Amino acid sequence: MIENYTVCNCKQVTYADIANALDTHKNFDNVLAAFDDVQKVTHCSTGCGGCHDKVMDIISQIMMGH
Repeated sequence: MIENYTVCNCKQVTYADIANALDTHKNFDNVLAAFDDVQKVTHCSTGCGGCHDKVMDIISQIMMGH
């Protein structure tokens, strides 16, 4: 298991929050759709937007099984 850490400081969203939000995502071939779902659940990347790339990277890693 990967160590949990804060990804979005504005909304206090952690790696685990993103992983948990992805648990409800059924379609693992579209990272942008997964990002939208994660954003709806966690509200990450809706403040300053500085974590957008980090969130996308995490979603991609999780979807690829890493």
